[in-house]
Amino acid sequence: MIPSLASALMPLMRGLDAETAHGIALKALAAGLAGRDSGRDDPVLATEALGLRFRNPIGLAAGFDKDAVAVLPLMRLGFGFVEAGTVTPRPQPGNPRPRLFRLTEDQAVINRMGFNNGGLDGYVARLRDLPAERPAVFGANIGINKEGADPERDYPALYAAVAPFADYVTMNVSSPNTPGLRDLQGEEKLAAILDAIAATRATLPRTPPLLVKIAPDLADDALPPIVQACLTRGVAGLIVSNTTIARPPLTSPHAKEAGGLSGAPLFAPSTEVLRKVFRIARGRLVLIGVGGIATAEQAYAKIRAGASLVQFYSAFAYAGPALPRRIADGLAVLLKRDGFTSVADAVGKDA
Repeated sequence: MIPSLASALMPLMRGLDAETAHGIALKALAAGLAGRDSGRDDPVLATEALGLRFRNPIGLAAGFDKDAVAVLPLMRLGFGFVEAGTVTPRPQPGNPRPRLFRLTEDQAVINRMGFNNGGLDGYVARLRDLPAERPAVFGANIGINKEGADPERDYPALYAAVAPFADYVTMNVSSPNTPGLRDLQGEEKLAAILDAIAATRATLPRTPPLLVKIAPDLADDALPPIVQACLTRGVAGLIVSNTTIARPPLTSPHAKEAGGLSGAPLFAPSTEVLRKVFRIARGRLVLIGVGGIATAEQAYAKIRAGASLVQFYSAFAYAGPALPRRIADGLAVLLKRDGFTSVADAVGKDA
């Protein structure tokens, strides 16, 4: 099967509840049933960020493959990078079902999954099986358990465990579905965790770049302290942003469900936060733009707002395996239309 055919079959999954459909899709991907992308990236898409070389700036956000069961098949769909997780130290079932909802009328998703995953040991075992030469960059996304967590203990231990295998590591302190997690974005708590990770990194033979994923709901005055804490503690970048707890006008019957909202309604607010963070960071942090991307034009808008790289998830769940190539090819056309010879040249042009 080829990605375009797999995408054409996506409507057949709509009769299943969202989480069941996602599980089937993940198993199909892991089995290689979605095929692989046969397209070629235009040279204008190649970019360097985080000290890494990306074939293109298009990434899959964390949450789709929580347990790293389909990393290589996902990479073969044309992504420039794939981020797997969030993984926690111990396995946990997450919140009760139903906890994942399609908002088809709004091209959105609400989830309250609660970091459901099989735990660190299985995750690392699968990373160990990945080949050294991969078709895309790999990111590991780490988080803490709902119960018995000690952030200053757990995040450094998680980082140390995935460091031998990941090209970069993302610290998730912004999911709305783990009680108290977003409080870790506060300046004092964030600084303490980053100091603990820095102490651990100093003892490791391999130290992939560390990123922090933040919420789109932060007040403007909370952004400068986060940027400063990251700059002074060796953080390489920020992922802007996670899902939102805000509820803009929505038409879907599931609009009032609790959890984090992603997809089309998140595009404008997350892009505005990205733009603000870019102004504050002034090129000193690599920014990854996430939230509501479904087209090449939207990916380009994130880049022009300050993102060196972009990610999506909800649109991938709706459009299927053909989407990465569609966005990459469209982005190349847009960059060349405006006279840019590289992605880097366009970063922040509208910020």
